[in-house]
Parts: sequence; structure tokens; C-alpha cells
Amino acid sequence: MTNNNKITVVGAGYVGMSIATLLAQKNNVIIHDISEDRVNKINNQESTVKDSDISDFLKKKLSLKATTDNLKALKSADYIIVATPTNYIKEVNKFDTSSVDSVVDEALKINKDALVVIKSTLPIGHTKLLQNKFGTDRVIFSPEFLREGSALMDNLFPSRIIIGSKCKKAYDFAELLKSCSLKEDINVIHMQSSEAEAVKLFANTY
Repeated sequence: MTNNNKITVVGAGYVGMSIATLLAQKNNVIIHDISEDRVNKINNQESTVKDSDISDFLKKKLSLKATTDNLKALKSADYIIVATPTNYIKEVNKFDTSSVDSVVDEALKINKDALVVIKSTLPIGHTKLLQNKFGTDRVIFSPEFLREGSALMDNLFPSRIIIGSKCKKAYDFAELLKSCSLKEDINVIHMQSSEAEAVKLFANTY
């Protein structure tokens, strides 16, 4: 059963493909990616990453499309999920968050209502920095805990759901994730964005 939620996922890597496939079971999902090759693969029901479960799910009846058109992808979405890469640059001891920052900027300009959910790994305090920069609480952080090759299974059976916000739409987003998973009694924890960023970094470390 498909809901009326319109969800855009920006980035078609492991995080983007797994969350898009998960949510497309019950929602209308568009993946936006700058790669024409990736977009064509998704529209031909092929995965952009090596994950047998994603490949199998894409053959099912999902409400999932892909486009390189950012305006088309972002304009009418209820939720915009940012899953673009961030890299730690050892030489300067900092994360390169430029792709996330530009997507957030673009999303907020094009869409005046959507909740922007960052799934990319960020340094602690970066979501708060973006909230302050753009003067909005529509940008939140919600980390993923995925393993390459079993990313969809980790979304279908999550160890926990961490939401870095306590606004109403953040609670609605948590319910979206729960409704598309196959696990019962999922532990959903709402906290501040900086705490959620710390949880992700500690999980990556340990």
C-alpha cells in the first residue's frame, strides 16, 4: 500500500539506494543523482551498488524513479534526504561537507516546506551550523548504521533509529522508517542534532 508521501533522496550510493528502496515500498520516492549512468540504472530497475537485497527489491513493484533534474526532484517533496558523500581530509584534519552543504542550500531555496534529513556523516555541530546559517529548523540529522553488501537488510531490521530532532515532522519521519521496516519494537531515540552526529561518529569508531 502506497502512501501519499513524496520523498526525494539525493545521492545514489549505498546510503541513498538502501533508504530509497526501503521507503519506496510504501511511499513515492525519487532519487536525484548527477550521474546519468546511475539514473538510467535505477530507472531500469538496476542497483547502483553491490547489494543483492537491493537488486532483488528493485524487481518488485516499488514507487521509485530517478532523475538528474534537481528542480523536478526537490520542488514537490515532503521529505528530502541528503545522502551525498562526505570525506575526512587527513591533511587538514576536517570533513569535506561541501556536497551536503550545497544540497541543503538548494533544497531550502527550491522547497519551502520539506523536512531536510541529512544521512551523510558529519562533524559534530555541523547540522546546528546549517540551521543557524539558513535560519531554519527544517534541517535535521538522522544517521545510518549500514554495512556494505547488506545495507538494505540493515534498514529493514535496524538496530535502532536515531533522530536528531524533536520537532513534529521529525517524529513523522521516524514513523515512516518504522512503517517500512520488517522489525518489531524498534528502539527510536530522539535527541539533539549534535548528539546524533556524535552517536554516528562513535559508532564508526567502535
